[in-house]
Amino acid sequence: MIPLDEARQFVLDRCTPLPVAAVAIDDALGLVLAEPVRSTGPIPPFDNTAMDGFALRAADVADAPVTLDVVATIAAGARPDITLTAGQAARIMTGAPVPPGADAIVMVELTDFDESAGRVVVAESVPVGNHIRPAGDDLQPDAVVFEPGTELTAAHLGVCTSVGAYEVQVGRRPRVGVISTGDELVDGPGPLEVGQIRDSNRHTLLALVSSMGATGIDLGVVRDDEDAIRAAMLDAADQCDAVVTSGGVSMGDFDYVKMVLDEIADMRWMQVAIKPAKPLAFGTIGSTPVFGLPGNPVSSMVSFELFAKPGIRAMMGHETALLPPLRGRAGVDLTRRSDGKTHFARVEATPGADGVMEARFSGGQGSHQLSAMANGNALAIIPDGDGITAGDPVDLILR
Repeated sequence: MIPLDEARQFVLDRCTPLPVAAVAIDDALGLVLAEPVRSTGPIPPFDNTAMDGFALRAADVADAPVTLDVVATIAAGARPDITLTAGQAARIMTGAPVPPGADAIVMVELTDFDESAGRVVVAESVPVGNHIRPAGDDLQPDAVVFEPGTELTAAHLGVCTSVGAYEVQVGRRPRVGVISTGDELVDGPGPLEVGQIRDSNRHTLLALVSSMGATGIDLGVVRDDEDAIRAAMLDAADQCDAVVTSGGVSMGDFDYVKMVLDEIADMRWMQVAIKPAKPLAFGTIGSTPVFGLPGNPVSSMVSFELFAKPGIRAMMGHETALLPPLRGRAGVDLTRRSDGKTHFARVEATPGADGVMEARFSGGQGSHQLSAMANGNALAIIPDGDGITAGDPVDLILR
């Protein structure tokens, strides 16, 4: 068996960033900036009010309560066409520009407005600048808003549009093909014949690909035929940036996938010191990475988390391809037996009374028991030995 870190580094060394592309902002969620985003002007672009209320001069209400003449109403999006002078106020709505002459806003709750008389009673004094959001309070002109390497979230996209960056330079979104092989696999809700199983891995892996911001390409199920598998793999490598398969990677397997990949790809067949997901195949068809994951459903998901996800993240341009685990604690005894491997237990992690995440087994730990993966939200990293005692620290990979 080889160490996990060695196997993962072998993968990362062969997963290089994809070319940079200009992408419309609405298509950039989850992608990684390749060039900085700069503000083209101040944000906000003008002094505006943070409250519904009245714009006025702070000096006029120093001896409040006072009564002022209301000379205008300014809505959001309006351009003020007046300049306030002594004894005057303007009714103003949240987000509207502060009119010239005003240096404070008093919230509507501190006023009594007589609309018919055009006058307002202000109950309390306010300081200069009260409830005014000055131009450039968030961003100054030509400021670097986001540096290269930033993964674009929904908030990032909002900021980009606010500074006029409706197109950004990012690492291209990877197209990741997912393919299943095997005469025993069927797809659909119909009744199963003896020896048949439903192809859950392909749907699971496609969802995992999509959840990390890549584009999953469903390449379907290919029967156990050497020529069909060869054609499918070559076509997948031609149209995709990476290919993910499941099954046929164990040392004892006699599988057409292994035969074909040994012929058309530069593959390394590994036994990694982990449980589940010990068998791993990884290599390239030309320059296209190929991830050969185990066939057991849980093993397939764990192997994706440990190897395919970091590799695809590297292709997307993430500066940190491997996300660090979260430090939590065992909520129960996380038992195991010593076997020379690191175990990745399926657990449910919930906040304890002090906010620290506590891990408990989420179900059976067999590599075929996918329900435990579904019922949990994390993998607990349990080093070789007898396990982790309740209350002791444990590293968690949140999913």
